[in-house]
Amino acid sequence: MSSTRYHLRKDDKVKVLVGKDKGKIGRVLKITTKTGRVLVENVNIVKRHTRPSAQNRQGGIIESEAPLHISNVMLMCNKCMAPGRVQMQRLEDGKKKRICRQCGEMIDA
Repeated sequence: MSSTRYHLRKDDKVKVLVGKDKGKIGRVLKITTKTGRVLVENVNIVKRHTRPSAQNRQGGIIESEAPLHISNVMLMCNKCMAPGRVQMQRLEDGKKKRICRQCGEMIDA
């Protein structure tokens, strides 16, 4: 399976489109390109029951974020503060930048 390039990057602000956390806004912590999943801060919290071990002396219930599929989140624009699609544009110096389709503002500052 080959890895794919996505419109999201680490530390982007995204909005969840479907699921139990629909409508929540969070920051991207990690992107796994091979599985097409994204880890968003304070979204899709799951509880995991752990036994006491050498690393975790007490054990108990640990809450952590679980990854979402990348198609279930949408990038938020900083200017228009709305989730929207992204357009890639090549600048004069040859670099590619992401641009909001609604307002035309550059997302990569």
